[in-house]
Amino acid sequence: MGLLADMQRASHERVAAAKARATEAELRARIADSPPPPPLVLANGGFDVIAELKLRSPSQGALANQGSDPVARLAAYAKGGAAAVSVLTEPTRFDGSLEHLRLAAETLAPQRVPVMRKDFLVDPYQLLEARERGASGALLILQMVEQARLIEMLDCAAELGLFVLLEAFDAGDLEMAAEIAAERRGRAEQVLMGLNCRNLETLAIDPRRFGVLRDKLPAGWPSVAESGVESPRDAAAVAALGYRLALVGTSLMKHKDAARATARLIEAGRGACKSSHA
Repeated sequence: MGLLADMQRASHERVAAAKARATEAELRARIADSPPPPPLVLANGGFDVIAELKLRSPSQGALANQGSDPVARLAAYAKGGAAAVSVLTEPTRFDGSLEHLRLAAETLAPQRVPVMRKDFLVDPYQLLEARERGASGALLILQMVEQARLIEMLDCAAELGLFVLLEAFDAGDLEMAAEIAAERRGRAEQVLMGLNCRNLETLAIDPRRFGVLRDKLPAGWPSVAESGVESPRDAAAVAALGYRLALVGTSLMKHKDAARATARLIEAGRGACKSSHA
């Protein structure tokens, strides 16, 4: 788990530095003075896409040209029908920042499209940072923290009204997620269950995991296919397996017409949903 270990250490360092600049009480005061962000709304019985603003990938390098316009890409995702936009805020390996999150939230608020902080979060304080910048949700990785801390972060997200994308990588993660889901049944919160088919050691993608591990996904939490969805055919395949959403970053970042690419993924996924229910 080299990547996660590196990101965990760096994330703790960022939290310490951030707490020296602004206390939790200060962030909460700013949040209290800000309007609520747009909620995550999923299409009834259909298939949705979370499109991602991702400037760099550890496996593929830079994904955005220096002259590219992030505001235009964010607007394109909204035009294409994305249910939400994921924004990388990790600075060392993904060229992300909290400023990107703020920019996305401001850009997409008029369209009522929610944004999600995607990072290697290790502390509830980072959820306050996300909400203070206008985020509606955040990614939490099962393997990043001890279970007690994860529960604390889920509780904090629920208190702040943030939806959570809980990310798993293997069967062990999903077993833990199922236990957590059973314990939290009936709570007033919005949790999505993500399965990332990327190998954390090699960074290789194995889409077969979506089918192999499908039956281990917790019931009651909408499931999200992460990594490995690049084309409409891929979207149709995961939708047919029962995945409710797909998180798509690299392929959309490389596409010149991001609005059309997003719309085609959604159309293919919803078409597969209709076929499976026919």
